[in-house]
Amino acid sequence: MPRTIIENIVIAQYKDQTFFEFCKYTTIRFFEIVYFEKGTGTIKINGKTISYSSNSIFVFIPDDIYIVNPETATSTIAIKFLKSFFRSTSPQNVNLPVNDWFRKIEEILNSESHQLREMQFETDADRSHLVSLVNMVATEYLNKQSFDIFIIQNSLSVILHLIARNIQFINTSESVKEVKSSKIQQIINYIHSNIYNSDLLHTKNLAEEFHMADNYISEYFKKHTDVSLKKYIINYKLKLVETRLKYTDLQFSEIAIELGFTDSSHLNKTFQSYKGMTIGAYKASISA
Repeated sequence: MPRTIIENIVIAQYKDQTFFEFCKYTTIRFFEIVYFEKGTGTIKINGKTISYSSNSIFVFIPDDIYIVNPETATSTIAIKFLKSFFRSTSPQNVNLPVNDWFRKIEEILNSESHQLREMQFETDADRSHLVSLVNMVATEYLNKQSFDIFIIQNSLSVILHLIARNIQFINTSESVKEVKSSKIQQIINYIHSNIYNSDLLHTKNLAEEFHMADNYISEYFKKHTDVSLKKYIINYKLKLVETRLKYTDLQFSEIAIELGFTDSSHLNKTFQSYKGMTIGAYKASISA
């Protein structure tokens, strides 16, 4: 059964189950990792059905609804970050790298390439490392006698880093005309990875990074994405602004500084220009 040590993170472990009840945390879950240690069956995600087998790993984001239907005895470990975790001011969370974890999760939240939420890994080593860490966290977390918060904290940080590293950022919509291994893909990945460092996203730096002329990289980017480089960067930043407004209690000024805007006024003007409403109005609309 689940136990709570770090407030608003729930870890559940189930052994040899042939039936899984509907997850009661769905409406209050922000992000979830489910590792199928063994077993076979299907998992229905938002009305679509996909098979799972031993060593399958799935990630779920807000509003995802899933039901597990085992065909053989199934053992799982689930790590659930509840929505309140990123709003909590509990003393338990003060020393945790909450904002760093949020940054890693938001990369997954804003990726549109992982529609059925099953993790794919660049290397077998990454999958193996992730499985080992998930098992380690569960063992520590569910120990009824004692637990080591240092092991749990650092293991969770590495788990989220591994997941973020293996999520493919590219949107597979028609707006991207090149294959995933192309230079445009590399530029997009670089932008996403360095979105909090505005200096690295200046045209001159991007041109140097990708061995292009300053005046050509913007033209190249627009040719292959149908959007200007500057507009793409701003749009991605504003996606991250929306995510913070939805799931954190950060002040507008804190969000502005984190994402490289001069101040909250600059952020508000940009948001209104691109989104057609102020950040205050957007916050009110999602809080209603």
